[in-house]
Amino acid sequence: MNEIIGYFLIIIGILFDIFGCIGLVRFPDVYNRLQASTKCVTLGTIFLLIGVAVACGSGATSAKAIVCAVFILITSPTAAHAIAKGAHISGVQMWEQSVVDKYGEEVDRNVLGQKQRNKGD
Repeated sequence: MNEIIGYFLIIIGILFDIFGCIGLVRFPDVYNRLQASTKCVTLGTIFLLIGVAVACGSGATSAKAIVCAVFILITSPTAAHAIAKGAHISGVQMWEQSVVDKYGEEVDRNVLGQKQRNKGD
């Protein structure tokens, strides 16, 4: 029974990876592509590794798969955030039909607040 559940989780992981790859090709700008690839890596690979851990039962392979899953769960979103922030700082433009730029709004607020503090000095 554990093997069937493990294979089912592996199939779900493969589907996430396929949809992430399609999003990577189809999305219009670096920020949307980064979001698709992060979901692909995080969810797809985590499901694959958990599926391997469940299918193998207890043992060294399962332990390594769980450790790798935890590592990916921590590092993948952090790396995506750093890449997106670096792209924004270096001036990579968003898609012209993008609706919200929360990071840009935050930076603008901080710059305006800094200017107001400098005028008060």
